[in-house]
Amino acid sequence: MSSPDDVARVSVRILDKEYHVACPANERSDLLESAAYLNGKMREIRDTGKVVGADRIAVIAALNMANELVKLRGREQHLAGDVGLRLKGLRERVEGALEKGRQLEL
Repeated sequence: MSSPDDVARVSVRILDKEYHVACPANERSDLLESAAYLNGKMREIRDTGKVVGADRIAVIAALNMANELVKLRGREQHLAGDVGLRLKGLRERVEGALEKGRQLEL
């Protein structure tokens, strides 16, 4: 098993260009998955024919991916808020039931 200090040298291909990247060995598969995702997004943008140049394609892909991330974070916060409200309601019901139980014991 690799430790977090082990470094992997990984080759990734994005828009037909090869990049050599170093990353923690235990994150190699995440890097490969991220590179494949980025490559797919950049190919989609390039294939529309509306954006020319690798730099511009990369920036548009980065903006699109950042937008996806912002939306996912918003959904996550919304879900966390819902869960918090439900937990608060359950806690209040349990406390109410316990209080009624104590009153019956008296």
